[in-house]
Amino acid sequence: MTSNIVPFEFDGAQVRVVTIDGDPWFVGTDVTRILGYANPSDALQRIDDDDLRFATLALSEGSREVSRLRPLVNESGVYALAFGSTLPRAVDFRRWVTREVLPSIRRTGSYGTPALTGPALMAAALIEAQAVLEAREAQVAELTPRAEAWDALAATDGDYSMRDAAQILCRDHGIDIGQNRLSKRLREIGWVDPAGIPYQRHVDLGRLRSRARYYTHARTQERVLADPQIRVTPKGIADLRTILATKENVA
Repeated sequence: MTSNIVPFEFDGAQVRVVTIDGDPWFVGTDVTRILGYANPSDALQRIDDDDLRFATLALSEGSREVSRLRPLVNESGVYALAFGSTLPRAVDFRRWVTREVLPSIRRTGSYGTPALTGPALMAAALIEAQAVLEAREAQVAELTPRAEAWDALAATDGDYSMRDAAQILCRDHGIDIGQNRLSKRLREIGWVDPAGIPYQRHVDLGRLRSRARYYTHARTQERVLADPQIRVTPKGIADLRTILATKENVA
């Protein structure tokens, strides 16, 4: 069930939040606009499927209210967008969400305090690490993650989708790779088989994981097991960064 839309304001720009089934969802175009994405649709397509949904909302557009299907991102999706932004204000925006928006929603009793895990926790930790480094070195426009940030990533738990893993790797100036090229590269370096299934060795090494996926059969309406989704762990991303940056074909 969807509650009323709650408008918030960040640096003069509106951010609208709607609570669905007790969880806050942010209007995706509001978030991408504040974070300076030139192509909001492309940025939202890179969000993990679990962190993006669509809902028909009536929102003000100029002088009139328009009801249409709109993209929404959850807290984890906001962190992913903030981490992918090149604007220094992304750090301030993430802090504003966690320190003002979410506490305000929780006070209404419609949203419980979440225990951040997996990608949401890693994204938040990396943003905090970046903020500390920027303050220490007075380089707020720095785009390349420091070695400390990559070390912090490798030490965390959880996993990323191929799309998000490629986006994180591209934060290194020496790496330019997308989801499809990353999938091809994993086959080339022997991490996955020709069918895209992770080899057990790299699962045991903590580089890759598989997540079960299901779909509903159109005719029988039965829940059917689909091909597993490859997930890249923080250690896997750190190892891939070394391999891709040095152009080594090492398995």
